[in-house]
Amino acid sequence: MLEITYPWLVGPRVPPASNTVSFAPDHPMRSMIVPRGLTATDLDRLNSITSSTRLVKDGTTLYRENDSFRSIYFIRAGSFKTVVRHRDGPLQVTGFYFFDDALGFEGISTMHHNCEAVALEDSSVRIVPFLQLELLCRDVKAIQEHVHRMMSSEIARESALMMLLGTMTAEQRLAAFLLNISIRFKARGYSPVEFNLRMSREEIGCYLGIKLETVSRMFSEFRRKRLVDTDGKQIHILDLAGLGCI
Repeated sequence: MLEITYPWLVGPRVPPASNTVSFAPDHPMRSMIVPRGLTATDLDRLNSITSSTRLVKDGTTLYRENDSFRSIYFIRAGSFKTVVRHRDGPLQVTGFYFFDDALGFEGISTMHHNCEAVALEDSSVRIVPFLQLELLCRDVKAIQEHVHRMMSSEIARESALMMLLGTMTAEQRLAAFLLNISIRFKARGYSPVEFNLRMSREEIGCYLGIKLETVSRMFSEFRRKRLVDTDGKQIHILDLAGLGCI
């Protein structure tokens, strides 16, 4: 039986907790999860380095592999995939990121991005220059700890993804993927059982390490078992517990 928690499928987002601050939809820091306990001065300083935004059209690139690393990007609206290009040409999807997720942490170690971030729909991001964030972290321990947790979450996601690809069947991988999407939408205040997948079946397969035909066959099998219902990219989970027992 699968445990219905999948940190390896989640981006480097730290879920809201009792020690974080939530903002109104139109607040300039709405796309960031901010620790509680910050002074008004600390919040103003944080706000001052997160004021720049960028619109990214469907199918266009936020940053490319080997681009210089300068910023962390918090998704305000829309969704992204990250991909790595192999030497012989094929792409490997390495992650899917939604509203409130952050992109770019993978570039810190080398100061160059090691993947490409591509919008799955018209999206917008809030740009946080890393050098300014780093300076702020030195002065404000709560922000420093929060950033460290986000970075740790990204490391855990990548290492656990390797476990998923190496130990689960194709059916279990797809079930885990759908359950994770469900959890992430629920955390954002949306329905956990009805949602629209922005990524294609081919992109799902590329991420999970299974062929497109297998993804299509597994969806058909889930429909036959009355676990899910599908209409194109629209997903309706009929039996959450059943998916978790695969």
